[in-house]
Amino acid sequence: MTTKEKRRHYRVDSQNLLNYACYDENGHVVKQGMGRTLNVSETGILLETHIPIDSQYVVGLTIGFEENLINIKGKVVYTKAGKDGKFESGIQFMESDPDTNTLLKKFITAFRARG
Repeated sequence: MTTKEKRRHYRVDSQNLLNYACYDENGHVVKQGMGRTLNVSETGILLETHIPIDSQYVVGLTIGFEENLINIKGKVVYTKAGKDGKFESGIQFMESDPDTNTLLKKFITAFRARG
């Protein structure tokens, strides 16, 4: 029995360090920290952090992909308990500029070619 993939974009398992900041409805930073990606697609990431991230916040991410830093905003779709007392949050990208989109696609294509 096969399962049909429901995602629009391919996800690559990739562990990249990142910095995140959570913004309230007034644009004020309410929490920030470090985390890492567990997987990446053109439309979002699975983020691992030491604390849960509430879905009421907009999340600003600075992700390191090889020599490039990408700044992008997203919204938390879900958060769940992960391994070793950490938390996993599905982040859907909200907005990005064309250069960021190009870098994401380039990274994903290169990563897929390795596998």
